Amino acid sequence: MAIAKAERLMNLALCLLGTRRPLSKRELRDSIEAYVEAFGPGNGASGSDDSFNRMFERDKDDLRELGLVIETVESLDGEIGYLARRDSNRLPPITLDAEEAAALGLAAKVWQQARLAGAASGALQKLRAAGLPEDVDPYGSHGALEPRIPVHEAAFEPLMLACRDRRPVVFDYRKATAAHPEQRHVEPWALECWRGHWYLAGWDRDRGAERVFRLSRITGKVRSRGGRYTADVPDVVTVRETVAGWAGEIADRSARIRLRADAGYPLRAKATAVRELGGGWDELEIPYGHGLDAWLVEFGPDVVVLEPAELRADVVDRLRAVAKG
Repeated sequence: MAIAKAERLMNLALCLLGTRRPLSKRELRDSIEAYVEAFGPGNGASGSDDSFNRMFERDKDDLRELGLVIETVESLDGEIGYLARRDSNRLPPITLDAEEAAALGLAAKVWQQARLAGAASGALQKLRAAGLPEDVDPYGSHGALEPRIPVHEAAFEPLMLACRDRRPVVFDYRKATAAHPEQRHVEPWALECWRGHWYLAGWDRDRGAERVFRLSRITGKVRSRGGRYTADVPDVVTVRETVAGWAGEIADRSARIRLRADAGYPLRAKATAVRELGGGWDELEIPYGHGLDAWLVEFGPDVVVLEPAELRADVVDRLRAVAKG
């Protein structure tokens, strides 16, 4: 059975790599002998169609886990096709020194989720075959700290796969200032973890501009859409800068706030100046960048914005939205 599956996967990979145009499920079913023997031609009974679809999806996922980049393309008549472009599946020689290999091994230990742990393990096996030094133990001790990046949002996994496969997505998103979510059509670029929160950076088709979405504000399921990206994907450094700016890490001015004397220690750590006001309150000057209003709201009645006026108005709007539910 293992040999038959390996042969089926190899034939499917060869079909996807050898075609110059996307092939539909029906065409792949009729072209691969193992599918024809198991399920008959593409115009078979609905029961055999369902069984074939399940096997094809498993085979496609297995090939992607092995590293084959499979594109999903929607034709003008709405039919879905598949192909694996040779230029997308050609890698240069990989050379790693001991320090680089150790860093990759440490990164593989970060993930807690079972699915990601399996993917990390498979990646390390490929790196070992590509030249990972035998004297490096990727799962060995790297110090007293054990890194973890927790992921609690249900949207993480489908968005991670959409970023990998370059597939547009649709989801409902509730802004901090809105009482109800609204639908967003996004071309996902990358996921970044910032201040313990996960963010998606991508191209918002409805607004025709790059946007950053906090995963905890995505409601409902993330749904995939066919078709190609309409905007260029920037390099990873630009994406990180975008997330940093939207998450409030890039500040171009200052804000003055009042803070209760026994509260808001993260704000105090960011403050450039602190002055005691008496009566249980302090005055702080803190860097002001995009996202500061959302951060201040988290401290509730312990914070009062003094200036600038637009920051105060944004915080009030967010608090009113929270009050409305």
